[in-house]
Amino acid sequence: MKKVLIGIIMGSDSDLPVMKKAIEVLREFDVPFELKIISAHRTPELLQEWCRSLSTKGIKVVIAAAGGAAHLPGVTASYLTLPVIGVPISSKSLNSLDSLLSIVQMPAGVPVATVGIDGAKNAALLAIQILAIADVDLKEKLVSYKKKLAEDSKRKNDGLEY
Repeated sequence: MKKVLIGIIMGSDSDLPVMKKAIEVLREFDVPFELKIISAHRTPELLQEWCRSLSTKGIKVVIAAAGGAAHLPGVTASYLTLPVIGVPISSKSLNSLDSLLSIVQMPAGVPVATVGIDGAKNAALLAIQILAIADVDLKEKLVSYKKKLAEDSKRKNDGLEY
């Protein structure tokens, strides 16, 4: 069994439909991950404990998803020296800007890479790109993936009429 490389956390099970896109990408690239529901507000001790456990698990990158006040990515980053990628989850209030701004507007010294609202797929791809810096096989998979993206895009011109 491969060592877990990516930790995915989300503030609530309501975030899971969005985060399934990240899970699909990680499975496509055969990157082992751990998935947890941990609330920065409701279970802060659990978050701290989980962050402390990452070095023994071998996790190299964390993807943290949260909606609304969306503090989970930032609080997670405050405990870690690992890269944290924040996924703002759509919320009913403020056209989801509360989620986005809560994650992207981190204070100096506590960086969180942030993808677009509901951008779980890009979060997984960014995490894979980070890992691929030191993993030749993963880098080759990314090159193939990007070639396929380009081919699919070019193919959309076939039969295009206007």
